[in-house]
Amino acid sequence: MLGNIKAVAFDIDGTLYPSVSLYIRLLPYIIRHFKFYIHYNRVRRIMHKTAPLPDFYEYQGRLMAEELGCSSLRARAMIKLIAYDGLIPYFEKIKPFKHVHETFKALHEKGYKIALLSDFPPSQKGDIWGLIPYCDLILGSEAIGALKPSKYPFGIMAMAMELEPSQILYVGNSIHFDVRGANNAGMKSAIIASPLKRIFSKKIKEADISFSNYRQFLNSVL
Repeated sequence: MLGNIKAVAFDIDGTLYPSVSLYIRLLPYIIRHFKFYIHYNRVRRIMHKTAPLPDFYEYQGRLMAEELGCSSLRARAMIKLIAYDGLIPYFEKIKPFKHVHETFKALHEKGYKIALLSDFPPSQKGDIWGLIPYCDLILGSEAIGALKPSKYPFGIMAMAMELEPSQILYVGNSIHFDVRGANNAGMKSAIIASPLKRIFSKKIKEADISFSNYRQFLNSVL
């Protein structure tokens, strides 16, 4: 089913750790910055549909400035302070899904290249739970210039790994952003989903692999 896969690439948020763990911790922070996030979410929806940009952060800042009625410089500073740097302490308390480390170690030992491709700065997650030594490539799609599901960040990742897209399996938690984005770029795809979602969601069939825990995923790949 997976053919000539030579690399496995992973999304981070909601894929390597349970989103609910972060949301619970973030609730007071989100409430404190509620107005900011209302506007920021509108901007991100636009950015997810925007073609590749030479300076993603500049355009995001301009859109946010229009939302907030302030200067672009001020908007960019607020995004950095609240949406990027402000979340760093919360990730220090987050634990990854069970068997994630085991999965990365096993894939590495089997000779697969491993990559991370996230829509938010990977550096926000510190040492990414000790997984960095197993990674051949770590990319943030914002720095590349376009968010998923654009084919562009997936294509840049494939080029950087010196592989054809068809040789890469991309693992995520979103059908729209991860599975469809990877499929449209010519990659294989896998999705982590709850057991209930796997049973009742027909859309899960869009992924080549669907799994609810990482031991199950590893067995499917190896």
